[in-house]
Amino acid sequence: MINVAVVGAASCGLATAALAEQVGAALADAGAVLITGGRGGVMEAACRGARGRGGVTVGLLPGDDRSDANSYLTVALPTGLGIARNALVIKAADVVIAVAGGFGTLSEIAMALKEGLPVVGVGTWEAVSPVGEQVPLHRAQGATEAVALALRLAAKRGRP
Repeated sequence: MINVAVVGAASCGLATAALAEQVGAALADAGAVLITGGRGGVMEAACRGARGRGGVTVGLLPGDDRSDANSYLTVALPTGLGIARNALVIKAADVVIAVAGGFGTLSEIAMALKEGLPVVGVGTWEAVSPVGEQVPLHRAQGATEAVALALRLAAKRGRP
């Protein structure tokens, strides 16, 4: 089973939430486990989409209280680590899908790339290194393309 982290802002607009929900639904349809930070925004929308299709959702919460979790989690794991829990989200994943996002999302993208994980971006950060090299994000135009690409990249890494 492939673990896919979906990362994005803890609050987002309706269009971004709809996109994240579609990503979650497609991941569930593919039999992947959805890993998130367990809170609102993109995380909640992705979990809602996955749970609506019977998928498994895991949330690694920043605090100590399970009641802070969104209501679409199958498993809520309090870490007490604050934003440092972002590293656990990445370490638990075989591949990452970044949906839009803020600075927390940017940190998760950077951690994933540092760990050698492929990152598929949908409407997310554009980054260039200090020497002018494009940061190696795989780009997708929508949910279906993002999930298909993420699953291919995970399989290529030997994560069936």
